[in-house]
Amino acid sequence: MLEHINTKIFADGADLDEIGGLALDERISGFTTNPTLMRKAGIPDYERFAHALLEQVREKPISFEVFADDADEIRRQARLIASWGENVYVKVPVTTTGGESLAALVRELSEDGVRVNVTALMTTAQVEMIASALANGPSSFVSVFAGRVADAGVDPMPIMAGSVEILERTAPNAELIWASPRELLNLVQADQVGCHVITMTHPLLEKLDLLGKDLDRFSLETVQMFRRDAVAAAYYI
Repeated sequence: MLEHINTKIFADGADLDEIGGLALDERISGFTTNPTLMRKAGIPDYERFAHALLEQVREKPISFEVFADDADEIRRQARLIASWGENVYVKVPVTTTGGESLAALVRELSEDGVRVNVTALMTTAQVEMIASALANGPSSFVSVFAGRVADAGVDPMPIMAGSVEILERTAPNAELIWASPRELLNLVQADQVGCHVITMTHPLLEKLDLLGKDLDRFSLETVQMFRRDAVAAAYYI
């Protein structure tokens, strides 16, 4: 079933061994990471980790995120990160932690040739604003956190479909990323609305072979699992 899906898969994580194993996987079209994933992975040195990662990912796009919270320092970090490789995209949040829009800075960086991945968007209004900022720049990504939208009890499908239309109309050089997916179904949903990319952590990537699985067979295997585990636990009543 995967061969019939047009949405590209980007692996999301900060484990060097996992990424190294995925670098040659034809199903994986790119990579993303962020400071939260890096902290959870115990990464002590941001730049050293990034260069080690780029030793393994030489051609596929890879996104590294700034971690500053004011425009001047974000600008400096973004330009430095962009210098690390031809396949590097710089993740810039849609706002500062105080809610101040970074669209003007995104426009400046993009028009100066920095390939950005604008992150943490959740509304079509945000996508409209960022699309305008990206319109005259190089290839870029817009990461809409559809998984977090769903966590808020909101159907992300209309937002993602609307975001695809906005980018096609305003910034055809930009690709939409379905970020923070919660289940494999999100890959199918992303493909249905024409979303260009979906990010997936390693636990979701491990489920890719389940796509299109026969449900009767899946049901039987589930029953067998329950029985196997009950026997292994030596349960009795």
